[in-house]
Amino acid sequence: MSSKTKIEWCDSTWNPVTGCLHGCEYCYARKMAERYKGGGYGKEAGLFIAKYKNEAFQPPYVLNDPQFAKTKADWYRQAPYPFGFAPTFHRYRLGEPKQWKRSKPRTIFVCSMADLFGDWVSDEWIAEVFKACKAAPMHRYLFLTKNPTRYDILHSSGRLPHEFWYGTTVTESGGTYFSHSEYLSFLSIEPLIRPIEFDRRPQQVMPDWVIVGAETGNRKGKIVPDEGWVFDIYAKCRDAGVPLLMKNSLLPIVGEENMIREFPWEEKP
Repeated sequence: MSSKTKIEWCDSTWNPVTGCLHGCEYCYARKMAERYKGGGYGKEAGLFIAKYKNEAFQPPYVLNDPQFAKTKADWYRQAPYPFGFAPTFHRYRLGEPKQWKRSKPRTIFVCSMADLFGDWVSDEWIAEVFKACKAAPMHRYLFLTKNPTRYDILHSSGRLPHEFWYGTTVTESGGTYFSHSEYLSFLSIEPLIRPIEFDRRPQQVMPDWVIVGAETGNRKGKIVPDEGWVFDIYAKCRDAGVPLLMKNSLLPIVGEENMIREFPWEEKP
């Protein structure tokens, strides 16, 4: 878990599962995981050392009880993503939310380095993550996926807890994300790489919150959104009475005087 994060809409991130198979060319998480991956399943893999060095591991990977570095030298050799961006269940991290003080509850982005609801993630992994969240109910948990149909599947079988925040990432136009009105809490339109045309059918319902941001980094072919795309989203949110959070990546595009930073669990300014 990270107690410090540059993500404006949460206090902390927590990654009991890492890795993703979507293959988005603008993905920041893939670049980070590849940068800090291990060189093998031995000492080069950092946290996960001698105890498992003779075991044969195949993806998806499950790490149950790693031995942690004992010296400062070992610390610098650690690889937080020993298998790069391959789907990995760090089961030993499940108890981390309970470490935060009950007197200082946090808003936690769950699996910021993964898509927990990707087709390659088992129901068992998801169930264990939900159980860990319920074991530390003082926090607010936010989930985000590019596969919101998984919410449908879990909801229909009674395995989607109602006390958490469920979001979906939107980069394409269309209204399919509004079909999950019973439990879809928010949209994350990031990166904004083209105009978003919202479905205006009367049966569709806006979620409780919208986040919008520009692509970051220096990728070749990086798309800088037009300010008109941002203001179209702003207008839709205002029409629906939905709070909007513009991420700081939009500052050079719309200017500080036009930035909107609203949260659904706070009174709007």
